Amino acid sequence: MAEIRFSEDEKAQIVRRIQLYFDQELRQEIGRFDAEFLLDFFAKDVGAYFYNRGLSDAQAVLAAKVDELGEAIYQLEKPTELRR
Repeated sequence: MAEIRFSEDEKAQIVRRIQLYFDQELRQEIGRFDAEFLLDFFAKDVGAYFYNRGLSDAQAVLAAKVDELGEAIYQLEKPTELRR
């Protein structure tokens, strides 16, 4: 897996969200540097768990769609003596 990277705009938005969370939920002020450090930690050490869950969820959706497609194709079959 490639390293998780964010654009400068994305990083700034995420940092603001971290700061807001700390302020509202923990009643603590956190500076931009500390919020960036926390973001880097999650991206490097925890991000793979979220990334893998996303892949697993995507795979489940794709498998369900493939099953639907298979059923749709089966419904198109014309009756013959050899029909399953």
